[in-house]
Amino acid sequence: MKNPAREVLKVILFRMVVKNKKRTKAGNGEGFKPRKMKINHPRVWFPEEYEQGKQWCMEQHMQHCFVRSHDGLQLHAFYLPAENAGRTILLSHGYRGSGFGDFAPDARFLHEHGCNLLFIDQRSCGASEGKYITFGALEQEDVKRWCWYLAKRNKKRLPIYLFGKSMGASAVLMASGRELPHYVKGIIADCGFVSMKSQFQYMAASWFHLPHIPVLLWRLSVRCRLQAHFSMKDADTTHAMAVNHRPVLFFHGSRDGFVHPDQSVKNYQMCRAPKRLVIIGGARHLCCAFQQWEKYHQSLLRFFEKYDAGARIG
Repeated sequence: MKNPAREVLKVILFRMVVKNKKRTKAGNGEGFKPRKMKINHPRVWFPEEYEQGKQWCMEQHMQHCFVRSHDGLQLHAFYLPAENAGRTILLSHGYRGSGFGDFAPDARFLHEHGCNLLFIDQRSCGASEGKYITFGALEQEDVKRWCWYLAKRNKKRLPIYLFGKSMGASAVLMASGRELPHYVKGIIADCGFVSMKSQFQYMAASWFHLPHIPVLLWRLSVRCRLQAHFSMKDADTTHAMAVNHRPVLFFHGSRDGFVHPDQSVKNYQMCRAPKRLVIIGGARHLCCAFQQWEKYHQSLLRFFEKYDAGARIG
């Protein structure tokens, strides 16, 4: 007799990765999301602050930017320059998210503190092409392309930072193991996971009480290869954390029910570069900046101040 929980999990995992997604507009976060992810979202816990931050982004006059991915997709981003900018921040949103939504608590603050902002649309999201979400396996290459795009237009030789949230955090961590421009001075990873495999194992155990799903993961891996043309094993931060030399600032909420805080702890432990881990007490998924505004944003500024130095050489 089939296990109902296992059958539901199978449908959810396949829909999250290999099903053709409903396209989303910038700042809109529509499309398939598991209920557990929705109830962890900041729009549930901080609706007014979330909408205000997103609305500020939508009211800015931004430039449309495009690059071509290694597999031929046209990728889109919004660029917002700042007056007297001291650095440029690449903003990498999470699963089925958007830059305007996931960075609603941060964009205005960063912009007002001298940061140019590049809001990238991950493949299959916003105005970027693509059918499949790969949990960082291919997104890390997309992040690399955007880094070189920024380097080419970096006439003032400003430092560049990669700032990711949720799946976007994992993508920038994975990208840190690749060849990036020397202008990239640091990584900020908020509530990222170690690997696609570990994230799905956590979801299976915590949401469906199914701690052992090796056959299901094998079937998903095969389908990812055959249908979406990526390997699950490439969606993993382990190698990057071993070879990355750029400093990393990790954030995670202690009550995150979508990506367990242990995932950031493991990334922190594996990271051989200069690093700092900030656990925000009581924060749900993507809610760290809302939960403890001052601590979160002062940590960002101290990180920039520490590693901006020397960025304009070369």
